[in-house]
Amino acid sequence: MKILVTGGAGFIGSAVVRHVINNTQDSIVNVDKLTYAGNLESLASIESSERYQFVQADICDANAMREVFTIHQPDAVMHLAAESHVDRSIDGPAAFIETNIVGTYTLLEVARSYWQEMDEERKQKFRFHHISTDEVYGDLPHPAETDDASGHLFTEATAYEPSSPYSASKASSDHLVRAWMRTYGLPVLVTNCSNNYGPYHFPEKLIPLVILNALEGKSLPVYGKGDQIRDWLFVEDHARALHKVVTEGVVGETYNIGGHNEKRNIDVVRTLCALLEELAPKKPEGVGSYEDLISYVTDRPGHDLRYAIDASKIENELGWTPEETFESGLRKTVQWYLSNIKWCQHVQDGSYQRERLGSIKE
Repeated sequence: MKILVTGGAGFIGSAVVRHVINNTQDSIVNVDKLTYAGNLESLASIESSERYQFVQADICDANAMREVFTIHQPDAVMHLAAESHVDRSIDGPAAFIETNIVGTYTLLEVARSYWQEMDEERKQKFRFHHISTDEVYGDLPHPAETDDASGHLFTEATAYEPSSPYSASKASSDHLVRAWMRTYGLPVLVTNCSNNYGPYHFPEKLIPLVILNALEGKSLPVYGKGDQIRDWLFVEDHARALHKVVTEGVVGETYNIGGHNEKRNIDVVRTLCALLEELAPKKPEGVGSYEDLISYVTDRPGHDLRYAIDASKIENELGWTPEETFESGLRKTVQWYLSNIKWCQHVQDGSYQRERLGSIKE
């Protein structure tokens, strides 16, 4: 199978590309615009594979997308390209509307035209897999507010109630994808995942930000009291789930993917501090303990209280379960960042990207 992956140089997208190339016989065509969050160094380990091709293009550019489909003739699409940082969506929502809504619409239309021209055998096998987030569901009761919070989980039937410009734009794209199936018959699948973490995560996100700030002796900012609860999913577990869905999932179905790891943000930060005490005991000058760096900042507007995924459907129907516990996955993540400080520097200053793109153009 040849899979067209959009956003394959991003955090989750690159994990999908690495998983497919390293663990299957499928081929990948990676289409990525290479915004600030896309980094080719995340794919250095597989970029020489004969089953991997990279195309720098914007999913909002219909002509570029038509050319990609015409040249590469994919058997499936895994659509991960998205603006995904909530804080950035609050400060500048326009980019989220453009990429997540207009970009998804553009890709759907190009994919639909391509699919309609296939012979019947290929048409039956084609899949359009849209990767989304649990944030489209809004939030859940917090244990501090109810005695029965644990009984409330996001299921595939949970009504949408997005809170931020980011989650609203993703909810819109989910609706577009389902409409293109109902109206045009395009064979789609949708997945909604919980918070991902792991290697190659862009440094502005909570876990890598805490790790890198701690190592530099900078403050570790925590919104409000840090009592927001998230379900944490190791990115490589997510990549396995996504490939299973696109190859084995039932057309028209939605699958929620979660890690069974509900944690308060403040507990995540404290766990990271404890791991750093063990794995990086030599602290910056003036730092007594990493926890001393924790600072509480004004909460984000419209901040959701709790996310928690019921992943029983994908477990029961497709046989997927996460392999990593939060403890094992977080330890692997901290160890990876400690061993890959240069990657962090390159992704922030863009040096590897400039060098790699220059060699591609030559």
